[in-house]
Amino acid sequence: MIINTNTGSATAARILAKNTAQLQKSLKRLSTGSKIADLQDDAAGAAVAQKHSAEIARIGASRANIGNMISFSQTQDGYMEKVAGALERMSELAMLSTDETKSASDRNLYEKEFDELQSFITSISTKDFNGTSLFTSSALTVTTGINGSGASVVVSLSGADLNAAAYTLLAGSSSAYGINSSDSAAASLIAIQTAISQLATDRSQVGANISRLESERNSLAILRDNLSQARSRIIDVDVAEESANFARQQILVQSGTAMLAQANVIPQAALRLIGG
Repeated sequence: MIINTNTGSATAARILAKNTAQLQKSLKRLSTGSKIADLQDDAAGAAVAQKHSAEIARIGASRANIGNMISFSQTQDGYMEKVAGALERMSELAMLSTDETKSASDRNLYEKEFDELQSFITSISTKDFNGTSLFTSSALTVTTGINGSGASVVVSLSGADLNAAAYTLLAGSSSAYGINSSDSAAASLIAIQTAISQLATDRSQVGANISRLESERNSLAILRDNLSQARSRIIDVDVAEESANFARQQILVQSGTAMLAQANVIPQAALRLIGG
């Protein structure tokens, strides 16, 4: 029996300190919802989770960019729908003007509306979306992500050009494309039909662009969900499992505290020998 060194107390204190640290770590995991309470718990996992978090953020930004491009294309189609209505009315006016029973004054009345519709189409061709021209012959691009080699994945979309020849013929000042005579009205009809055909092609392309962009956005959503699940498996705590561990550590700490108290009492037995 010794007094100076209480090995039982030292051992109990060491185990109690260990269990207390584990209890605090379990408490931190439950309060934060992350099983990586400290970096040393899973350094490699934390690094991988950080990469996933960055990629998830990039995917969110890419989906926002695609959403803006979809809005751009939808705005294009909205204006082009108005152009379609103008062309339909112009073709109707041109057909009415071919009527030989119409007088020159009658045709002049039709011509006024026809000219205004021509001007309307010209004004539409100058519209922009947040400073970017809506109607240009240049293809538009949107970056959807980064592939395995680190190169950007860029989707190139064909533009809709209201400044194409099929439309500018109608906007010209040549009397050949007016309706103030039956001959010019007949020529205008041919030009309008060409413009209508071109518009149908352009609207079809814009619709295809929107469809492609929606597919890209949905694809990115799937990728984001899968990356989020992978990240969750690395860092998110299993509350049921950790709660059981927390209860276990609580019991061990309480038991260790009681045993440390007992270990500190044992050397007092030496006083009986001294007193005896």
